[in-house]
Amino acid sequence: MPKVTKAKGSLNEEDIQNRIKETVGFWRVKRWMIILHALVDPAPAEAIAKRLGVGKQTVSNLISAYNRYGEKAVETIGKGQRQKAYLSNKEEDMFLAPFIKKAMNGNMTTVSEIHKSLARLLGQPVNLSTTYRLLKRNGWRKLVPRPMRPDADKNKQEDFKKTSDK
Repeated sequence: MPKVTKAKGSLNEEDIQNRIKETVGFWRVKRWMIILHALVDPAPAEAIAKRLGVGKQTVSNLISAYNRYGEKAVETIGKGQRQKAYLSNKEEDMFLAPFIKKAMNGNMTTVSEIHKSLARLLGQPVNLSTTYRLLKRNGWRKLVPRPMRPDADKNKQEDFKKTSDK
């Protein structure tokens, strides 16, 4: 027989009902409903998950976190967004502003320069792909033009110049 999932937080049924009414966002409401169900009608995590349309592991993880940390375990940022981002969108804009100004003045801006500056700002090493993703998110494309084609042959170019019609 599966283990019964019980909520042991400091909130009672009425408090949770009020939270459900005040909460905005489908996933946040559903999380409170999981807690309410586990408080009012304890059942195995699988049964709660089936009734509320979520995964069994979601119920287990949420009830465990609620029993440990209380209501702050339910009031998280939520699903999606950029929860593990180093900088917010505004901070990224402020970070890139000097480089944009420099580029507008006609100076070259390189990825390595931005990468070093980002690592310095964050105070920790950052993977180069993080810098490229930051630039892509902010609409940057090719920053440094190639000075010449990599597979160009100077001798062939000179021969072509001598033999071509002008």
